Amino acid sequence: MTRKVAVILSGCGVYDGAEIHESVITLLRLDQRGAEVQCFAPDVQQLQVVDHYSGDEMDETRNVLVEAARIARGKIKDVRELHVDDFHALIMPGGFGVAKNLSDFVLSGANCTVQPDVLSAAQAFVKAGKPVGMMCIAPALAARIFGRGVVCTIGNDPETADALTQMGAIHQECEVSEVVEDHANKLVTTPAYMLAQSISEAASGINKLVDRVLELTHV
Repeated sequence: MTRKVAVILSGCGVYDGAEIHESVITLLRLDQRGAEVQCFAPDVQQLQVVDHYSGDEMDETRNVLVEAARIARGKIKDVRELHVDDFHALIMPGGFGVAKNLSDFVLSGANCTVQPDVLSAAQAFVKAGKPVGMMCIAPALAARIFGRGVVCTIGNDPETADALTQMGAIHQECEVSEVVEDHANKLVTTPAYMLAQSISEAASGINKLVDRVLELTHV
């Protein structure tokens, strides 16, 4: 049976949206493994728009769903249309958009909240016992989605790991090429560009994450 996987994006571009390399590697690996993929994003305004050439904030507004459509080549839906019964698994790439658009983690840290539509969609997978993959900074949302005691990684950044711990997550340090699995929650996480120094390094862990998430759909 073809496995159907939902991928939630947070815009387009590492500094204000979804990390493009992480997103494309994820989509590529899923395709290589024969999975059927549908991308989703919340129909909300970005917290900020960043000039990825200069690094400066720009005086304009952009929509997360519209920007994420760039990565998905237009084949994307509002996350409110994500119905858990239609999919076997969920994967969330990283990028600052996770901390700026899918949540307010960049502003509130351990006191953050998750964008309501994203939270509802993700928690539906948890309640259904379906596997979830989260990479880079995305595991910062794990405690809000899964609850206290969830096991995850963002690599080894002390400040971010401390925030996750304050939120109730159990953080495990992890190399860029490896994954951390919370067996009870069917959650698989990997550091990706929280540690990666090249696209191949990012891919080494992301490919393992995708492979494991797909394996868990058969458990």
